[in-house]
This record gives sequence, C-alpha cells and structure tokens, in this order.
Amino acid sequence: MVIKTKIIATVGPATAGRKIMGELIENGLDVFRLNFSHGTFDDYARLLGEINAARDGAGRVTAVMADLCGPKIRTGVIDTAADMLIEGSEISIVNGSAPGTAKRFGTNYEFFVKDITVGDRIFIDDGQLSLLAVSKDDDKVVCRVIVGGKLHSRKGINLPDTKVSIPSITPKDWKCVDWAIERRVDFLALSFVRGADEVQELKDYLVQKGSAIKVVSKIETPHAVADLEAVVDASDVVLVARGDLGVEMDLAEVPLIQKRITRLCREKGKPVIVATQMLQSMIEMPTATRAEVSDVANAIIDLTDAVMLSGETAVGKYPLEALKTINRVARFTETYLDSLNEPRPTIKTESKDRLIATLAPNVAHIVDEIDAPVVATWSQTGQVAAFFSKARIDAPIMAYSSDAGTCSQMCMHYGVLPQCETAPEDIEEFAAMVDKKALSQNLARTGDEIVLVTSRHPGSKEQTNAIVVHTVQSD
Repeated sequence: MVIKTKIIATVGPATAGRKIMGELIENGLDVFRLNFSHGTFDDYARLLGEINAARDGAGRVTAVMADLCGPKIRTGVIDTAADMLIEGSEISIVNGSAPGTAKRFGTNYEFFVKDITVGDRIFIDDGQLSLLAVSKDDDKVVCRVIVGGKLHSRKGINLPDTKVSIPSITPKDWKCVDWAIERRVDFLALSFVRGADEVQELKDYLVQKGSAIKVVSKIETPHAVADLEAVVDASDVVLVARGDLGVEMDLAEVPLIQKRITRLCREKGKPVIVATQMLQSMIEMPTATRAEVSDVANAIIDLTDAVMLSGETAVGKYPLEALKTINRVARFTETYLDSLNEPRPTIKTESKDRLIATLAPNVAHIVDEIDAPVVATWSQTGQVAAFFSKARIDAPIMAYSSDAGTCSQMCMHYGVLPQCETAPEDIEEFAAMVDKKALSQNLARTGDEIVLVTSRHPGSKEQTNAIVVHTVQSD
C-alpha cells in the first residue's frame, strides 16, 4: 500500500551518512529537513552532500527543506553554582553576555531591555520557567519569578506579549538563504513569522535571485495566528510549529489552532505540515506512547499533508523505528479515511484555476465508482497535482513533470507520487508511459482501469482538460 501522508525527517548526528539516509528513504521519508539552527556551513554542506548522494541512489523522488533559525533569543552563560530560580523572587535581565546567576543574567538579544514592557510575560526553556516583568530602567528589566526551577545557559526565551524589534529574517538567515539558493534546495522554512509581509519579503528576494525555492511559513507566534489568513495566502506551504506556539499561547489552544490552520490550508489549496513532538518519547525509547500515536493519527484525520520528525531523527536513538512508526500509523489512518463516504473538502480558487479545481472532485468521483488503483496526470508546474491532492482522491496520484525541481516540490503534497519524465507527444504516448511506471512500481496490474488527466499534448502550455479512463496494458 502506498502511504499518501508525506513524512519529513530532520537530519543530524543520528542520521548522518549516506547509508542511513538511504534507509530513511526506503522506509518512507519524502523530505529531508536541514536545520540551520545547529552547526556551520561546512556541516550543512557535508550533510547536504550525503543527502543528495542518498537521493541519487533511491528509486523515487524526494526533496530537501532547509529551516532558517529566525530571531532566536537565548539566555547567556549561567553560573551553575547559583542557577535555581525561586518562585516569588526577583531577577534582573540585562543586555550582554556577562556570566549570569539566579539574581541577574544576560541575553544574546541587544534590544531586550528596549522591547520589553512592564507586565510582559517571559518564558524560558520551552516554558519551564516563567517570569513577569515588574519594572525596567535603561540597562535592565526586573522580573518576578512566577514558575521557578533550574536556569541553564543558552536556553530559548519566548516573549508572547512583546513586539520584538529584530526582523524575522536575521543577517545570518540571509547568508543561509544565499547558501540554499546556490545549492538549489527545494523549500526554505521561515521561522517566527509574524505577518504576511515577512513571507513576501523572502519570496520577493528569491524571485530576484531567479530561484524557484518554495517558502514554508512556520506558524509559532500569536502575531502569525492573528494574521493567519494573510500569512497562508502569502505562503507556498504552512507549518504548524506546535513547540513555540505552545509556549507563546495557552497550551490548550494549540490543538484548535492546528485544526484551524489545516482547515484554512485545505480551503486555499496550500500544503500544510504538522510538526513538533510527534513521537518525542522515541528520542530515548524504541516505541511510541499511545498518546503520540493518537496525535499522529489525528493530524492525518485533520487532513494534514505532512508530518515532521525533529529530534526523533536528528539526535534520537531510534530514528528508523520512529519513521516506521509514522508510516504504520499513516497506513491504518489513511485506510480508515478512504473508507468514509464523507463529502470531499471544498477548495477556494481564483478564476484562472477554476477548471482544474472543478476537475479534481470529478476525478475523485470516477475513482470511487470504478475503484481505480491510481490516477496519473501531467503536472508540469505542480499546480494540477496540488489541486488533486487537496481533493483527497482515494487513489495515489502519479504526477508527471519534466522539471526536476517541480518533481521534488510535489513531494510535499498528500497522495502525490512525483514522476520525472521527458514530455510525451500525445495522450497515447503518455498512456504508455504511465502503464510502464504503474506496473514497475506495483501501483496497478495489467487490465486495471485507471484514470488519466491531461491535455491533448502533455507538457505543452495547453490547459489540462481531458479525463480518460484507461485500461493498463503490458508491453
């Protein structure tokens, strides 16, 4: 059975090397995530070289997503002899990197004191510590400890009530963007998005550089949630980053925000990723918890396109087992979803896309009626594949293009199996191409009825406008 949910896995020390990366692909990985938050450009180059070597040796198309750090605010160096914050006590936060104590510590963010307003909440180490700003002067913010505990060096600081001065794309990020452009990665993930203008800034820069990289907007701040529809409209892909989102907003809201984002992306035809702590326990343990398995299944039921593993594959002890677990959960959940007779999701489209959007649910209906094992379409730019994916057609979608970059980017769409081929001259040649691939990939058998969606001359600029029920033939 083809798994239609896309699986993204972060590479790191636990998955470094061509051999294990090849095993990840064999076990269902669709997109490699390269995290710019850790390592040097030499490290990124080595990992990307190993990724590309594994991709070249694989029997199917995969993609690479590079993740920008964004404005990550961190604690400075803390003196471990005096690092316990006591609830109700006061502590000062200053600009600079002088060694810190339980009475006073610094941050790496030069505008920290300037940006904070009295009454702002300050969370440290993924919300393990909670402070409240009670006063400030020119060089420090005095905070009351609301939730105490151990204070560690270089831990993340979240400021849910504060509008920070630093842009979403930092000077280091711009260097990473240029590095990614030069090496032609497929996706760039933009961290700590606050508004659609920041997404558009990155997209405009990529256009200026002649790059076809797609932008993934990570929703992890209250500002992005408040401007959600505009952010989704500006984005190529949307990622529900539940880690920081769960720190900066009420944790109880996160599941509802996830559902809101997946629903909005479904309506607008945008791929969506659900990420963070999908199988967190498998960093240390060989099996997932029941709650984690339910979480993955519910994300797929919410109609996410992809799920993402972070520490589980970057530094975990059981990266392959984690991938296999996601794969197995997806298989059972998709079988359940395909068995339902619920109305398919409505896709809101611009007038220029109306024909393709109209074809998609009709193709889904034909697949249901004839029990077609596969759909094949020529999708040179990936647009047709995107609409068919959002229609939640029960059969896998073989999406053909002669553009290698488009093929890789189609890896982000639920149910889409990218196929890189030279454009055929006509429908007959396209049908023969599909027969060969469908048989070799065990997607269909000789005599099966499958659905072809194309124009008279696949690969041309003609609009996709033909639905053909085709009987698979062997050579």
